[in-house]
Amino acid sequence: MAITKGNKIVLVGTGAVGSSYAYALMNQGISDELILVDLNEEKAKGDVLDLNHSIVYAPSPMEIKFGSYEDCKDAALVVICAGAAQKPGETRLDLVHKNVGIFDSIVGNIMKSGFNGIFLVATNPVDILAYATWKFSGLPKERVIGSGTVLDTARFRYLLGEEMNAAPTSVHGYIIGEHGDSQLPVWSSATIAGTPIAPRLTDEKKQEMAENVRDAAYKIIEAKGATYYGIATGLARITRAILKNENVVLPVGTLLEGENGHDDVYIGVPAIINREGVRQVVELSLNDEEKEKFARSVETLKDIQAAIWS
Repeated sequence: MAITKGNKIVLVGTGAVGSSYAYALMNQGISDELILVDLNEEKAKGDVLDLNHSIVYAPSPMEIKFGSYEDCKDAALVVICAGAAQKPGETRLDLVHKNVGIFDSIVGNIMKSGFNGIFLVATNPVDILAYATWKFSGLPKERVIGSGTVLDTARFRYLLGEEMNAAPTSVHGYIIGEHGDSQLPVWSSATIAGTPIAPRLTDEKKQEMAENVRDAAYKIIEAKGATYYGIATGLARITRAILKNENVVLPVGTLLEGENGHDDVYIGVPAIINREGVRQVVELSLNDEEKEKFARSVETLKDIQAAIWS
């Protein structure tokens, strides 16, 4: 059966990330229909009312309603932000067992509706939960996408822009690997106007920037309890790439099938995104140190997968 067309989005989970994503969608005019689903019906209905009061100032009309899993039947995209939240001092991977169980139920209910669109997963640990969504849904791997390292890469480009005194949109570089502690910056391909950035920086500065990207979530969580604006905007960017059939390269979580020498793992890598989902993984030319770090990141995730699906 052909993939569901249109631009109807169902958002499952209206906590800080989900509601921020809904707000970003409305402000950017990405979709004309958004359904909010959450166990906390009162909170979700409050979000619907609040968002509808904003539409008069939005760039385009948008129908925003409270709904249920049944609404996924004709959705083009289901975005999952539901699950147990990361607590101060807790790593993303600490969440794994709690959230895999939650996802088994969520994805099962969505598929029972007859859903035949694309999944976009944001709940942490996102690489493991994107893999779980692929397993539980039975959909082709290109139609199950994790947010991957889209936020980590945004943080990296922001810091590169600060260092180069240039707009972050004018510097290019990727964080790849786990959306978590084993991620790595690909310094060998970081550029500004086609010029390599790494030779301009000391090893100490590169290490400092990598640590600042890696530890950003912990600092934000300690300061205000959760991170949500950055990831919500990243999710909106992925959503636009899908619904507008952009064929744009974004660092998302997708299943590797031999790329960079690895398989059977969802992990953050650059990929071409269009209306069918992940069209193609873009294999970066990694140096030996980067290959080793990426392999360690893969093993970190595979060890967790093995503990769950052994």
